[in-house]
Amino acid sequence: MNRSRRRSAASTDKGHGRREKRTLEVTRILTVTPKWKGLKQGFKVTRERMVKGVRTVEVVHGITSFSAARADAATLRGLVRDHWGIENPLHYVRDVTLGEDACRVRKGTAPQVLAALRNAVVHLLSRVRAKNHPEAIEQLQIHPDQAQALIGIPQGE
Repeated sequence: MNRSRRRSAASTDKGHGRREKRTLEVTRILTVTPKWKGLKQGFKVTRERMVKGVRTVEVVHGITSFSAARADAATLRGLVRDHWGIENPLHYVRDVTLGEDACRVRKGTAPQVLAALRNAVVHLLSRVRAKNHPEAIEQLQIHPDQAQALIGIPQGE
């Protein structure tokens, strides 16, 4: 089948006690508006999960500048999946380990400043020899001299 004609693609995965089916459907109906220059396709991703006999369905929508000739539904499904494979671990560290969602700072530039600081912390923690980020944080709390060296503060005598 011609790559530009594939309007939907699906995959099913099993693992971790669940079965998940992902279906991506593309549309070009959104491209009729001149307000979004470069918009080539819209898409809908439907995720159906079955965990211990309980079925849940999640639907999300997205847009892309990839034309149908450049990225059919199967290609977009792979790109979306790859994106979340990268995005999820970072969100987990920022939210769970560093408590980003629990933060009540909402005004002015403070949220952006805190997000930048959290990104810097994630980067610095990746330089600590530890099994995971919480262990790295604990190690730096126990050994503040290591934390200071990590950010380039000269060691006092």
